[in-house]
Order: sequence, then structure tokens, then C-alpha cells
Amino acid sequence: MKLRSAALAAAMALAGATAQADVKVGMITTLSGGGAGLGIDVRDGFMLAVKQAGRDDLEVVIEDDQRKPDIAVQLADKMIQSEKVDVLTGIIWSNLAMAVVPAATAQGKFYLSPNAGPSPLAGKGCHPNYFNVAWQNDNLHEAAGAYANDSGLKNSFILAPNYPAGKDALTGYKRFFEGELAGELYTKLGQTDYAAEIAQIRASGADSVYFFLPGGMGISFLKQYAASGVDLPLVGPAFSFDQGILQAVGDAAMGVKNTSQWNKDIDNATNAAFVETFQAEYGRQPSLYASQGFDTANLLISAMGKADVADADAFRAALKAAEFDSVRGDFAFGDNHHPVQNIYVREVIKEGDVYTNKIIATGLTNHADAYAADCKM
Repeated sequence: MKLRSAALAAAMALAGATAQADVKVGMITTLSGGGAGLGIDVRDGFMLAVKQAGRDDLEVVIEDDQRKPDIAVQLADKMIQSEKVDVLTGIIWSNLAMAVVPAATAQGKFYLSPNAGPSPLAGKGCHPNYFNVAWQNDNLHEAAGAYANDSGLKNSFILAPNYPAGKDALTGYKRFFEGELAGELYTKLGQTDYAAEIAQIRASGADSVYFFLPGGMGISFLKQYAASGVDLPLVGPAFSFDQGILQAVGDAAMGVKNTSQWNKDIDNATNAAFVETFQAEYGRQPSLYASQGFDTANLLISAMGKADVADADAFRAALKAAEFDSVRGDFAFGDNHHPVQNIYVREVIKEGDVYTNKIIATGLTNHADAYAADCKM
């Protein structure tokens, strides 16, 4: 296994290093700014799997996109044109994915998404070289809508950031939620002050709030909501209640129900080993994002064991077969190269001094996305 940051790559170039790995991966992810925790977790989960595999024929080049689409495009161009990568991965945010993925796959590169799953790439914009190892953006929100029905909620106020994943989120919730909407809002991406939105929630007559605000946005909203005195039940996706976020939010998140395709208490040997080894390696509990990075690397490694990346058809078939041990248990791709999987309902609890989640129900079973029928490949 070879790992190169940008600084190390420059040093190797100066030293005249010319060795090439059999498979070269370009990881573009968010390592600075408000969303850095998400990218760091994807990176660390991915690199843990690479380390455990012990392969010397795999090189990973890692760059920080700074959560900026123009930077992500520049990095992708450099990796494809100069670094000559075979596979790209790592992007967290759907607006960055939409800026990078279509151009990368059009140039014959494979893209393995460990997170972002925008609807156009699952439907009409699907591509044989694009595989999403996490979920299609709507999925966790669809499960939340189904859970809201089962819980007797009838009048939800819903909000999300105004970018592709935010729009997919509310579309997914509305697809399954059978009640009325007391309000629907799109906030600014990166927003941290939610006083106006909370005032609208208070005045709306809602019986519940569904929100998708990942990373620092979710931390800010949850703290402000708890301090506001608005006493309506919250429902959200895992992205607003993930392991790293919970420690920053604290008691304000206790008891909140959220949806996820993964949790540390999924009962299989691979997941148990992943949770243990991740904590030993990095000194923290793994997050949803770390689990997705781990599975993405293991998918890639499984394909490397069956086919040469230079034989695109064979390598694509090896990826589609997905013959690896997932932390989720059984793993399979649908025809549009997105997972068909269970989505669970979790509850925020406290174990000792650590805030975490436990699975309390299965929200959707063997669930595929709504866009697969539009994918023609």
C-alpha cells in the first residue's frame, strides 16, 4: 500500500520517483473547513481497509477539495491528466459530485462514491463506471417519512440546505410521508444561524420537524432548537446525528430518532471487527462516513482480486459483483449501481460519557432508489 498527500507527492517528484502502482486511486474529499470531519472519517475508514488488506499494488493520492466545486474540478483534472489515476473517490457533497463525476466517467475513469448520491447520477445520468457504495440521496429520508407515518405524525415542518442533496432529502421524505406539511424551507448551505427558521416552526402549527442539516449546520440547528423551547419531536437522517456530531451537540440530541443504513451495533463479524479496529487505530468511535469509506475500499480491493483495472469491462463486472464483506452484512448493487439495502431507525442514547446511536427498528427492507427505472445502461 502506498499513500501520498500533495506534499509527499511533490517531494517524490523532486527525488525522481517514478514507480507506479498497479491501481492508482485519487481521493478528493473535504479535509478543511466546516465539513472536514465528514471527509476525515471517509478517508480514515478507507485507509483502514487499505492498511488491513496490505496490498503493495494500490496507491492512494489524497487531496482536500475545501468543499468548493471549482477546487474539486481542478483536482480531478490534475489527478486524471497528471497523476494518471485509475479510480476516483472521496467526495462528500453532492454539488461537488455533480461537478466532477460526469466528466471523470466520460474520460473512462471509475468513480466509487463513499457518500454523495445525487438523483441525476442514479437515473438518467447514470454511467457504467459510476458506483455508489453509500446510498442514493433520497434513501434515508424516505425511511424517515415511513417512520413518521408509523409514529402517528401528521403535520411535519421540513427543512434542508438549498443544494442537490437537500432537494433530494425533502423529495425523499415527501415521497413516503402521508401527512400534511406545515412548512417547507431551504436554507443556505453552510448556514449557522437558524433563529428565523425556528420562529417559523414555532408559528407553523406543526406536530413534528424533519430536518437534513449535515455537519456543522446540524450542530448549530440542534443547539439553537433545544434552547428555543420549541417542544416538537425531531426526526432526521443519520447525517445530523452521526458519531462526531453527537459529541458536539450533547443532551440536545438525546432520544431523537434518525435513519441510517449502518450503525455500530449491526450484528455481523465484519462490523464488530471494524468498530474495534477503527477505535484502536484512531482513538475514536467510527461514524457512518467512516463505515462508508471502509466499504468503498473493500469493494475496490475485491475487484482488484478478480480483474485488471486496465480491462474496463472485467473490472466493472468485478465491482458490480460486490463480493466483499460489508459492515452492513449482505451488500448488493441494483441495476443503476446503487445499493439495495435495509435502512434502520436509530435512537440517540448515551453510553457512559459518549453520545451514540442504537438501532430500534428497520425502517425499509431491501430498499432500492426511485430513479433506477430511468437508468439506461
